[in-house]
Amino acid sequence: MPYWLRYLILILIILGIFFRFANLDHKVYWHDEAYTSLRISGYTKTEFVQKIFNGHETAVEFIQKYQRHNPQNSVIKTVQSLAAEEAQHPPLYYVMVRLWVQIFGDSVATTRSLSAIISLLAFPAIYWLCLELFESPTTAWISIALLTVSPLHVLYAQEARQFSLWTVTIFLSSATLLRAIRLRSNRLWGIYTVTLILGLYTFLFSIGVAIAHSIYVFSVANGRFTKTVKAYLVATITAFLGFTPWILIIMNTWNQVDKMTASAQARQSITNLIITWITNINFLFGDFWRYEPFLPDLDFPILRWGRFLTPFILILVVYSLIFIYRQTASRVWLFIFTLSGIPALAFILSDLLIGGQLSARVRYNIPSYIGIQLAVAYLLASQIIGAKLLNHKFWQLVTVTLISIGVISCTISSQAETWWIKGSYANPQIARIINQVEKPLLISSNYSLNIGDLLSLSHLLNSKVKMQLVIEPAKPKIVEGFSDIFLFNPSRKFKAELEKEYTLVGLFNKSRLWRLENKN
Repeated sequence: MPYWLRYLILILIILGIFFRFANLDHKVYWHDEAYTSLRISGYTKTEFVQKIFNGHETAVEFIQKYQRHNPQNSVIKTVQSLAAEEAQHPPLYYVMVRLWVQIFGDSVATTRSLSAIISLLAFPAIYWLCLELFESPTTAWISIALLTVSPLHVLYAQEARQFSLWTVTIFLSSATLLRAIRLRSNRLWGIYTVTLILGLYTFLFSIGVAIAHSIYVFSVANGRFTKTVKAYLVATITAFLGFTPWILIIMNTWNQVDKMTASAQARQSITNLIITWITNINFLFGDFWRYEPFLPDLDFPILRWGRFLTPFILILVVYSLIFIYRQTASRVWLFIFTLSGIPALAFILSDLLIGGQLSARVRYNIPSYIGIQLAVAYLLASQIIGAKLLNHKFWQLVTVTLISIGVISCTISSQAETWWIKGSYANPQIARIINQVEKPLLISSNYSLNIGDLLSLSHLLNSKVKMQLVIEPAKPKIVEGFSDIFLFNPSRKFKAELEKEYTLVGLFNKSRLWRLENKN
């Protein structure tokens, strides 16, 4: 490996660590992360709504109480909360972060820091996977280089959610599988079982990874029932038996799981899905051209031209998949294709046949993006040290360009208070509007995603802000004494009821925030 590449990778590792910990508390603590805090506090959403959405005035600090570590609620309460209301989220990460905040505190930065630390384990894990798959240290180091400044991986490393842990378990289970196949060691098959169990208890869609591994193992064995296939089946069956307790919980609470995932069930046109798929692949390598909605004060028009990099990245991805198919043994390209294709195909077919947008959710498709990243790393590693001077100079330029796109993207997004990965994107601006008045009251209901968004908003509001929250169709009894009364994201019916007594003035994003003014 050339010396310039070694120094570049060392610099990128340092940058990657910096980007993962820089401004950890700067971006909005959004809807899903607020639910993480609710779970680790040991409360259920039902308990929170019963206590807070009662029509009485409530201080912001009291809402934050339900997102803080509560010594009276044990780790068991966290698991019970998930089992009762969000069984689609297995408990491993939530137990880990619950213990983490118990020791180090429950600030936003501290809560997110566990994900950032876990994400660092992905560096040695992807290195090991590349050695097992490609038997090439150069490919392994290039993979690390791409991973360090990948906007997608950096952003999830800064979220109080389980996706950085899931990424690590995918790397570990895949590397262990390949090593167990190669060495035929019972001990390694046992380790594979453990990594698969960890993956399943981290995120439910690890089932897709297990299916991809199954197809790979049977394909490599040419459909024969070999000793390797037998060992794999024993390991996998054992892993799923270990996951059985949570499977039973999911089955018993399926109606709630279906309700909680309803936001991913809205049917999308094929055109919109294809555009989203292409956009999401770009986010694996760069996203700085997305700065305008999130950093409106940044006057740097040249960054807008980054969107024209989309065809370049797409061509590179497609060519890397073709290249790996033509240049590697079947055991290599089959692994890449199954890991990338099987989970993605399941979501795509579901969206096209049943309706929904599972295939458009970046976080659900992390295994597919890992496969793509491995293919691109192999292509670059194979070409930058090629025999022909002109050829490897060109691919060195491509490598530096691709890495530079990631560095620029991570630099810009690190300064933003929200980004494309976040929901609750409007909360920082809404909070600024509310905080600037003398004595504000914020009214809202349990409509749509308001519960999580209000949990998120509580991290941004000043202590002087009071909230009055109700369960629809109840209407709040508003008392006098407030300088300004705001209405957050009302349903049409709720808004119509208030308009009988007040004039509603839109302040932000049409239906998102209103000011109530007396008609007389």
